[in-house]
Amino acid sequence: MKKATTVEGLIEQLIDVGSTAVRQGFVLASGGNLSARLPGSDEFVVTASGTWLDRLVPEDFSTMNLQGEVVAGTPADNPRPSSEWKLHQRTYRVREDTNAIVHIHPQHAVLVDALGYEIRLLTLDHAVYVRSVGRTDFHPNGSDELADTAAEQAKAHNCVILGNHGCSALGEDVGMAFRRAMNLEEAATATYRALTLGDRTTTFPVSPDDAIQHA
Repeated sequence: MKKATTVEGLIEQLIDVGSTAVRQGFVLASGGNLSARLPGSDEFVVTASGTWLDRLVPEDFSTMNLQGEVVAGTPADNPRPSSEWKLHQRTYRVREDTNAIVHIHPQHAVLVDALGYEIRLLTLDHAVYVRSVGRTDFHPNGSDELADTAAEQAKAHNCVILGNHGCSALGEDVGMAFRRAMNLEEAATATYRALTLGDRTTTFPVSPDDAIQHA
């Protein structure tokens, strides 16, 4: 997926990500939300409230700024944003290098975390793309507590587990954010399988930094 150079291009990529995420079982119906911005922009597009991620059309996106305001326009231009808009806004404010956020509900990532286990990185792709995993305790969706704790974790991690809820994956573009989300769920699935075999220690043999140098 090439980097988009227009807002219309960002929306087209987010529509594709939403469809793929549902098809691969990472989220159901209107669960989860997606956002993106052009590099250096004070504005971002985010999926509207109640939209099903596999049925998105360009009219299903709202434009907001980093102050948390819906940009002026007609209701058709800017429908009511997802109740999770703060999750995106607060993260963009602390991560200037982030231009896309994928918030989905991957089952294995949520389950492994809920059971009290750390998600282990087991493959080269896990080490390179996920690198490290942050987490928050459970907070109600759309709450300041969820948005603020996730943003705090995002200062150090590109993938954040939202306790008993889902995950937030960050990227410099839409493709990278979704790649990280997919690799996080793959790492969680591998961790779950290792646990069922009684293994609680196996991880990738070198540090993520070393893995990147040799990738």
